[in-house]
Amino acid sequence: MSLRGSQKGFTLIELVAIIVILSIFASIAVPKYYDLTREAKNRAALQAVMEGKARLAMSYARLFLEDGLPPDAVNVVNAVGATTSIGDYTLNFAMVDPSTIRIDASGRPGVEGANSALWLLPQ
Repeated sequence: MSLRGSQKGFTLIELVAIIVILSIFASIAVPKYYDLTREAKNRAALQAVMEGKARLAMSYARLFLEDGLPPDAVNVVNAVGATTSIGDYTLNFAMVDPSTIRIDASGRPGVEGANSALWLLPQ
């Protein structure tokens, strides 16, 4: 059994069908990929925020042990610094009220992702 000259390769309809199937797969996979990368960048920023919370807690404890009195939010922010770098992220600390500090994390130039959280002074 041998192939005749006209039966070699794929027909145009077969090629079009494969292109359509690949296009459907790509239309599903590409947006999902971008969603996952954006979520990963925001989670990395959240990790930087958690590091900022740990730094605030350590500064609070150190100031409390040194002075013997609970420090206020202004002193805790001054001890940590209003702006701090952690890896690829920059943290900004701002006092919301006398017992709350807001932490904002944003990526350095070329790094995407942002997140924020509040830290309450222990009572």
